[in-house]
Amino acid sequence: MNKRLNLLVFSGEYDKALAALILANGAREMGMEVTIFFAFWGLLVIRKEGYEEDIHETLYQKAFKSMTPKCAEDLNISNMNFLGAGQKMLKHMMKESGKPMLKDFLDGARHKNVKFYACKLSQEVMGFSEEELIDEAITMEVYDYLKDALESDIQLFI
Repeated sequence: MNKRLNLLVFSGEYDKALAALILANGAREMGMEVTIFFAFWGLLVIRKEGYEEDIHETLYQKAFKSMTPKCAEDLNISNMNFLGAGQKMLKHMMKESGKPMLKDFLDGARHKNVKFYACKLSQEVMGFSEEELIDEAITMEVYDYLKDALESDIQLFI
């Protein structure tokens, strides 16, 4: 199959990131090429777990990062989060029904050679270095993302 799926992940919410990664894994299993472009809050999905902050960040960037989730599994859900209780409930229900967690879908997409792209402008504004993101993430300009989207058969914004 020579079909291509292009996802733009703008959300940093657990359930939306989960949907994007389920689609990415499913498309790869069908033989499709998959690219995901992460912009602004979406960068939180591909943040390396346990990364130490860069000493060259501005005061605002340090403050911003101290208030954001440190890795994909820490993301809040988009509705009924209730100070994190909703996210815990969702994860519990997923475990009870034997479903993989967000981290599992992210790891699956990495092993299936999904292409991960990080928006350069978003990285610069939010203070995320290339080293802070998963190793597979390639920083790119919006123009390169748009070229990729134009060549794809399916484009989705999450």
